[in-house]
Amino acid sequence: MVDLKFYEKFNTLLSEKNSNNVFLSKVKYNQVLTEVKRLKSGAKLKPNDYKLLKRYDIMNVSNIDKLIVPVTDPNTIKYYVYNEELYNIIHDVHLQTGHGGRNRMEHELNAKYKNITRECLMIYLNLCELCQRKGKTVKKGLVVKPIISSEMNSRCQVDLIDMQAQPDGNYRFILVYQDHLTKYVLLKPLTHKRAEEVAYILLDIFTTFGAPCILQSDNGREFVNKVIEELCSMWEELKIVHGKPRHSQSQGSVERANQDVENMLATWLTDNKTNKWSEGLKFVQFMKNRSLHHGIKCSPYEAMFGTRAKIGLKSTSLPESIIHKLKSDEDLETALNSINTTYEINAEKHIEKKSIDTSSEENIDIDEEPADIIQSRKETIEKKEENRCII
Repeated sequence: MVDLKFYEKFNTLLSEKNSNNVFLSKVKYNQVLTEVKRLKSGAKLKPNDYKLLKRYDIMNVSNIDKLIVPVTDPNTIKYYVYNEELYNIIHDVHLQTGHGGRNRMEHELNAKYKNITRECLMIYLNLCELCQRKGKTVKKGLVVKPIISSEMNSRCQVDLIDMQAQPDGNYRFILVYQDHLTKYVLLKPLTHKRAEEVAYILLDIFTTFGAPCILQSDNGREFVNKVIEELCSMWEELKIVHGKPRHSQSQGSVERANQDVENMLATWLTDNKTNKWSEGLKFVQFMKNRSLHHGIKCSPYEAMFGTRAKIGLKSTSLPESIIHKLKSDEDLETALNSINTTYEINAEKHIEKKSIDTSSEENIDIDEEPADIIQSRKETIEKKEENRCII
């Protein structure tokens, strides 16, 4: 019934708008598809037709036409959606981000869709009962400035969340391990909070990601010292120093991370109707690491690995309606080829148009255009890497 309430409020929003150049009903969506297809087939263009073609393009995937933004990069394809599918798309992203807020959802949706606005997200969020129960986070006294560091694993934080009031079999605590530079989080269930068990878990993390120079925790200096002693006894080469508890530049971030984990875990348990939080930690960890972090302006996963987190075919440029129909790698290859074909056709038209526009100039070499595109992509990648280092 939530979807009915969503569309009631959405229709109210539409009625209040004097003009609507963003939202498309299914009827209007199909009308635009038909018109764009007619214009691309060689029909004589009128002044308004150029505006239409500048805004819309068509991609045919597995014999299904989809309205998209004109493609300039085959790795970045944005789809237009019609009103009747808005709720399902927003709902899926909301669950994928662990009941993420407006900015997290917006970050995910803008990567694949063109016309899902912030107004739609707020309508949905105001109807989500679990999100309303969480209420507003008290921010007073929290320092949220990210700690300045030049590389990953310079400083890491380990904390324990007490789950003794809601034990899961023998598990009674959650270990939260966070790298301060990337904000990447690892979550592990614990049966006790003894230094030996914590050290054993950390050793597994260190031998996968490397060991930090500084390890800090708010569980007490004595606790950290014992953990470090245990780690060094297991790994003789290891040398770590403990950091000050409640580090002024990072404490707010750590407290928020722990609270975020608790909120995400609570909603995951409710959505999945289970009390097995030890199993939910794996999914909560992934949801948190793939979600936008305000301090570093990207997701922890992107900061750690340099690419967006992937969820199988859902992370490709293919629309949901096509993904559900794929049954073999041949089907997938055909679908992906259709995307590349669309891009290549647009690229050829772009080169042709440039050739016509500059035909009166001398020394024009059309073959240089692909090199310009490659250089532009290189500069974009290098810029992303520079931004990650200045965190």
